[in-house]
Amino acid sequence: MGNHREKFKDIKRLVVKVGTSTLTHEGGNVNFRCVEKLGMVLSDIMNRGIEVILVSSGAIAVGVGTMHLKERPSDIGAKQATAAVGQCVLMNIYSKFFREFGKTVGQILLTKDILEDEKSKKNVINTFNSLYEHGVIPIVNENDSVATDEVEYGEKKLLGDNDSLSAVVACLVKADLLIILSDVDGFYSGDPRKGADCKIIDDIYAIDEQITACAGGRGTKLGTGGMVTKLDAARLVMEEGIDMVLANGNDPERIYDILDGEKVGTVFVGKSKV
Repeated sequence: MGNHREKFKDIKRLVVKVGTSTLTHEGGNVNFRCVEKLGMVLSDIMNRGIEVILVSSGAIAVGVGTMHLKERPSDIGAKQATAAVGQCVLMNIYSKFFREFGKTVGQILLTKDILEDEKSKKNVINTFNSLYEHGVIPIVNENDSVATDEVEYGEKKLLGDNDSLSAVVACLVKADLLIILSDVDGFYSGDPRKGADCKIIDDIYAIDEQITACAGGRGTKLGTGGMVTKLDAARLVMEEGIDMVLANGNDPERIYDILDGEKVGTVFVGKSKV
């Protein structure tokens, strides 16, 4: 089936999704070291001539830390209020670190109604293209302060999380590659927390019953993602012929290795590239 990772050396448009567990420490405080390194890596990749979109989780978690809450709120109103605070803090931090490397960021908050309305969807695509033309890095999040619904794309219903959102964005902008940075090294043959014999699956060409059975439940207590949502994201982009890499986000410099065609994480291979 060929070395599809070699193709990553020639991509022109990249979507990177970073999870809550990568951006924050356990209590919700921002992991500044990681965010700064992420800003450096993505800015450098932009300097190569690659268009980059960052899909960022973390608004609610950062809000939890900023508001000194003991845990993530459970009711919708409190979640939305926490997200409103956290999103402001998070964007200020992103702006600061990206500016250190000569880049400007722009915020795009998406909701279900925007993605389901053709006119609004076209406006979003035009916004992305305009930001590209001006060398601005779009930072995308679901508008958690108002959104509660699941996301739909075409005939597919997706959970309201940023794994699925990153896949929708990758399809909207016709990205060459989606990288999801999480707190795992790749997609395992089972739950590595329960079985030492579980191994990373290097390449996945189809999400069948066996692969689905390997996925666990929800993710961390401050996030909403898990392997199930990552499979949802992979299904969507694979159908559109877009590759997806699932890798550990504790060192954002792994993005360099991925784009150099090195064996990092798990590649979900887009259909047209099999």
